[in-house]
Amino acid sequence: MDDQNNKINNLHFKDVPMVMVYSPNQEFLQEGSFVEFENESLVSPESLSIKKQSFHDPVCRSLSSCGSENCSTTYMVMGNSVAESIKIVVFSAKINLLIPFGPLAIVVDKFSGHNGWVFILSLLGIIPLAERLGYTTEQLACYTGPTVGGLLNATFGNATELIICVYALRNGMIRVVQQSLLGSILSNMLLVLGCAFFAGGLVNSKREQVFNKGAATMSSGLLLMAVMGLLFPAVLHSTHTELHFGRSELSLSRFTSCIMLVAYAGYLVFQLKSQSNLYHSVNEGNGEIDVPLDDNEEAPEISKWESIIWLSILTIWISIISEYLVDAIEGASLKMHIPVAFISVILLPIVGNAAEHAGAVMFAMKDKLDISLGVAIGSSTQIAMFGIPFCVVVGWIMGRPMDLNFQLFETATLFITVLVVAFMVQEGTSNYFKGLMLVLCYVIVAASFFVHIDPSAIADKYLKPSS
Repeated sequence: MDDQNNKINNLHFKDVPMVMVYSPNQEFLQEGSFVEFENESLVSPESLSIKKQSFHDPVCRSLSSCGSENCSTTYMVMGNSVAESIKIVVFSAKINLLIPFGPLAIVVDKFSGHNGWVFILSLLGIIPLAERLGYTTEQLACYTGPTVGGLLNATFGNATELIICVYALRNGMIRVVQQSLLGSILSNMLLVLGCAFFAGGLVNSKREQVFNKGAATMSSGLLLMAVMGLLFPAVLHSTHTELHFGRSELSLSRFTSCIMLVAYAGYLVFQLKSQSNLYHSVNEGNGEIDVPLDDNEEAPEISKWESIIWLSILTIWISIISEYLVDAIEGASLKMHIPVAFISVILLPIVGNAAEHAGAVMFAMKDKLDISLGVAIGSSTQIAMFGIPFCVVVGWIMGRPMDLNFQLFETATLFITVLVVAFMVQEGTSNYFKGLMLVLCYVIVAASFFVHIDPSAIADKYLKPSS
């Protein structure tokens, strides 16, 4: 008996993966928690340590860490009924009160054809759909490995903007595509990051907030590479030095886009596999990931197949609303007397990323700036290195002359923005004044595009004052 007791007392459960079956209507221990037994005794209270781990941890939210490899516990969520699933996805967030504006936009388009109202209603209707798309992507990423989870976040993180761009490409609205992609980068780098720095600095005013400057520097380098890719076609076009007029610029854009996609694929491999420790805070003593935890964090709310089904439904619904939104852009520009450039660069990105904007600010207020930077600069990197070249390749397949010549005004704006943000993040610290400067920079950019007439935009020709 003594030998058996000694064996029991010396058992180590620390490295044994634990699997818990979780149902939204059930509770276990504390939500998202498990008991981790260490050596000495199974029954001695001094030997028990409770460690919390949740798939809503910031680590599982980041691009490089979704999946079971980084979570000590694997949750197997039991399937909800149809009514429960609808309640969780559709009725759990207050922002979903805006969902009826989507169908209302379709009704207004069918019976009145007023492009101004169709545009406004479509914008409002897309906001909750974009937020729910991000939610279901998070839920699905919890059941995949880190590589698949990273690809899911990279693909669906900016799915709303890409869907709008594909419909605009199909309609031949290349400038709308270019300007909306540019606007997504500008709004994320200036408005979102600025608001996050500002709100986080006010809440944590007693000290400077810190973040991982290695990851921020890497993203800034990729953004500068994207600026290089956009700059050369624009300069080539402006200086009229093309070898074959009208063809060299397009060929260079397509070649550069393929190179940018290869670079982004390499970045994913680097981030997920080779240097994943660059993006996490690691305890030097035991090598464990040091993750700030929240008592209110919970396990996944819907199952894997529910996530896939909802992801499909939301993508289809966003595609439908995006078609009406794109068709109404030029008419809305005329009705509201607003340049197409302002609509594409300012309004579309703000609405498409509204949920992400709010999330980044809330993380900064909780002193989780690395997550805020992942949303802001990380999303900008995805658009610049994946979204823009992806649209060039899609236009190539469609037979549309989509290129990287964003015109000098837009390219110069992007170049200055990347430089400003790179200087702001180089120290790895933030405060509310840095945030205020970034927000004011965005106000200047917005005012510039409000008075900017794009020569190639059809609707803008009617906005020019008569001489």
